[in-house]
Order: sequence, then structure tokens, then C-alpha cells
Amino acid sequence: MKGDRVEVLVDVGDGVRQFVIVATKAGRRVDVTLARGTLEVTEVTRSGTPVRTARFLANRVVAVVEHPSEEKE
Repeated sequence: MKGDRVEVLVDVGDGVRQFVIVATKAGRRVDVTLARGTLEVTEVTRSGTPVRTARFLANRVVAVVEHPSEEKE
């Protein structure tokens, strides 16, 4: 959903760098996958088509923080 957001903190050698991936339009969501030593964060449309993908080496990732969108009633 628009507003889904994932923050990834990565060790870059001389410190920690923050990357933020956000679902930019209504109907999109952010998926997180960990496989084969790689953390993959993907913004996906309703139909499942990937829009943007960010990949990180899992052994360099310090933290992954998922912020779901706030649904309004």
C-alpha cells in the first residue's frame, strides 16, 4: 500500500549507511526477501510486477526495519 516503507542499515566499512525504499503510488507494496546471502527489497505493483529493486549483501546488513502503511478508516 502507498506508504509502505522499509529501512535497511548497511555496514559500509567506515560507518553505517541508511537506505529507504518506499511504495510511491497507491496499490504498490514493498516486499523483503532473504535468499542465498542476499537481502532483496522490491517495490511491487498490485499485479506483482516489480518496479524497483534494491539488493544488499546479507552479511553487511545491520538492521531491517519495516514500516507498514497506516490504514485510514
